[in-house]
Amino acid sequence: MDIPKHLKAEGKKFYQKIAMDYSIDDEAGKALLLTAAESWERCQQARKILKKEGLVLSDRFGQKKAHPACAIERDSRQQVISALKALNLNPGAI
Repeated sequence: MDIPKHLKAEGKKFYQKIAMDYSIDDEAGKALLLTAAESWERCQQARKILKKEGLVLSDRFGQKKAHPACAIERDSRQQVISALKALNLNPGAI
């Protein structure tokens, strides 16, 4: 199995586990799985940022607002779930 080289360790592990568990070897399946793995990595990156910087930021007027990484985490998680659903897999709790 060829794991895309641009994925980092977490993405490679995710890609390999899903590909092996569900025997994904067709090109369309690999493309959807790649989308899921890239989105998984992005979600993990956003989580790390949020853990370090917090969920809320203050703007220049002192008003509190959601950290932009909150939206990145949310959107990336949804992309993972959508890609797994397109592969007819049950995403479970991600």
